[in-house]
Amino acid sequence: MAFCTILSAALQGLAVEPVRVEADVSNGLPLFHMVGYLSSEVKEAAARVRTAVKNAGIQLPPKRIVVNLAPATLRKRGASFDLPIALAVMGALDLYDPSRLKGTLVIGELSLDGSVREVPGILPIVLAAREIGCHTCILPKGNAAEGALAKGVRILGIGSLKEAGQYLRGEIRLHPAEEGNGGASRHFPEESLDYSEIHGQEHIKRAAEVAVAGGHNLLLIGPPGSGKSMIARRIPTILPPPSLEESMEITKIYSILGMVDKERPLITG
Repeated sequence: MAFCTILSAALQGLAVEPVRVEADVSNGLPLFHMVGYLSSEVKEAAARVRTAVKNAGIQLPPKRIVVNLAPATLRKRGASFDLPIALAVMGALDLYDPSRLKGTLVIGELSLDGSVREVPGILPIVLAAREIGCHTCILPKGNAAEGALAKGVRILGIGSLKEAGQYLRGEIRLHPAEEGNGGASRHFPEESLDYSEIHGQEHIKRAAEVAVAGGHNLLLIGPPGSGKSMIARRIPTILPPPSLEESMEITKIYSILGMVDKERPLITG
């Protein structure tokens, strides 16, 4: 087989867009060319992938290799396409049966030694994969606990490109991460803060209390040192604990920013 396609995803702010990683291997002058409206860090994946594949014990043949990230109208950013690019090339070289990746989303960054590094935004990506009908996600091992927060999707944590190849060839079995693995963590409010510490500023305190009670937006405007940040940092102490759905939404934002605890990914308040 000289062609292989793998499903991946791109973050666009808080949204997730599916991306098809296509690889074609043909006779011709040795070349590794990538297209598909790519940012500079995605273009650099060509060097990372070639080196990682070599260090995984795979010798790329002297052929023409073209990789396309579709749709071409979507700007691709970040290093999270490294793993799907490498696996697409390996599939096009008949190093495994690409049908094993049917219904599977793949994402991850590669180090030059072939190890798979963590990437941000795993939770929203896995949730989006579930929405489009994927039953499995292959992720960096360090992101597995976070990905397992999404129910109904089998999460396979990969530590290296070599391990991924062994799994796809049926040489080893991977145990799915369990749902909710890793527990919960608290990122706010800060333990030492309390709303009762605010003295004076009665009109602002009243406005904040009304906004919290009614679920309204609140905008604090004033000169430096007037107490805006001090009050804002203490408002969470009078909020009720978030529901599971709200915790997931909060965790998605932290995930995109790369601020999720690997062992305790779910933010509960």
